[in-house]
Amino acid sequence: MQGRFDIAGDAARAFAVLRQGGIAILPMDVGYSLIGGSEAALGKIFETKGRSAAKLNAMVGNEAIHQAIHRIDQQARDVVQAITVDADLPLGVIAPCDPSHPLLQALSLDGSSKDGTIALLMNPGPFHEAISSLSLAAGHPLFGSSANRSLQGTKFRVEDMEPEITAIADIIIDYGLRKYHPYKASSTLLDVVNMEVVRYGACFELIDDILRRRFDIELPAPPA
Repeated sequence: MQGRFDIAGDAARAFAVLRQGGIAILPMDVGYSLIGGSEAALGKIFETKGRSAAKLNAMVGNEAIHQAIHRIDQQARDVVQAITVDADLPLGVIAPCDPSHPLLQALSLDGSSKDGTIALLMNPGPFHEAISSLSLAAGHPLFGSSANRSLQGTKFRVEDMEPEITAIADIIIDYGLRKYHPYKASSTLLDVVNMEVVRYGACFELIDDILRRRFDIELPAPPA
């Protein structure tokens, strides 16, 4: 019997591996993520997943990192906080970034930035918050994507991952079945400048309701 998770300790162990150039499989509420903190690690992740060049990495981050790197107006910030703070929902925030910020100069943004924007995964659970805080404190950015072969679906259990994915991980933090598994999808991705949905995912109906009720922003319905 293992009892409670040691979130702070597990995040510290994983971050030490990532900081040394390793690869980690980490438990986010929106599914397991395959994360790297170096160009070599991200290149290996990209190759193993079989991703197309059009698919970009997302950055691991929290409210403090969002405030530090994203350059958006007050309404966009209010939208992000209404979703991630007031409603406590996960969200992939796509917004223009400040490439001169030290956190974004620590490694190449090739494969992680498009047209000056960064996608930042925010608020998918306590483990993510713990490792995001370590990333910011150390000035060492973390990027990655879902722990699966490309187009094979988000994995909500470690045992459901393809063997080639688990084989490249230097550390796996296994917290069992993840919270938002009923959605069978990772986070909703929202361009918060143009208020466009880039990917329909977990909690979209709740995010849509917040934007309609509180900001008079109409999002198109997900495709059938």
